[in-house]
Amino acid sequence: MAIVDSHRKIDEAVARVAEARAAVGPDVGIAIDFHGRVHRPMAKSLLRELEEYHPMFVEEPVLPEHLPCLKQIAGNLGYPIATGERLHTRYQFRDLLADGMVDIIQPDLSHCGGISEGLKIATLASAHDVALAPHCPLGPLTLAASLQLDAVCHNAFIQEQSMGIHYNRDNDVLDYLVDKSALKIEDGFIAIPRGPGLGVEIDEAYVEERSRVGHRWRNPVWLHEDGSIAEW
Repeated sequence: MAIVDSHRKIDEAVARVAEARAAVGPDVGIAIDFHGRVHRPMAKSLLRELEEYHPMFVEEPVLPEHLPCLKQIAGNLGYPIATGERLHTRYQFRDLLADGMVDIIQPDLSHCGGISEGLKIATLASAHDVALAPHCPLGPLTLAASLQLDAVCHNAFIQEQSMGIHYNRDNDVLDYLVDKSALKIEDGFIAIPRGPGLGVEIDEAYVEERSRVGHRWRNPVWLHEDGSIAEW
């Protein structure tokens, strides 16, 4: 959405959520990720119009640099607000939690300092009665590390993972493991890996094979209808 856009865009977004709710019924949680792509002027309207569909949570309603506005645009909503995948230190989380702006934090162990720092962030969140949902659209090592963190945090709520996601075009998460059952999903759950270290063993030959292909990932460049740059 542009910084100030037509209400038609809000109607279209709400209609998609309404369709999802009608399809799964009242007992399935629907998480909605804005990914920071909605600016404050439109986010405050969209957040409220989604309320009747009872989201499990809305993630990144605004970009990290605009988080202080959450108290104004998301106050008194009847569902949780989540954010944190683009915060890199416990001090950023400290300020977010101290202001009571979020209900679920989403630190990424690959970005925020690993398991030790992630545990400090999770403990800080627990002291504010805030849930933990580690961000992890990544590979098996970060997922295994996140599961180890979940195992020792009473406020752990849900674990993101990227098996079968659309951008895994040539290989998937489990392809990098010697024993793929270590991260097997059954009925929506993964058992905490119990092997040495993080509980997974990497297939190093496969890593070397894929490294020969390489990658050149860049953020996509999106434009609004008027040619101005859109957030990613």
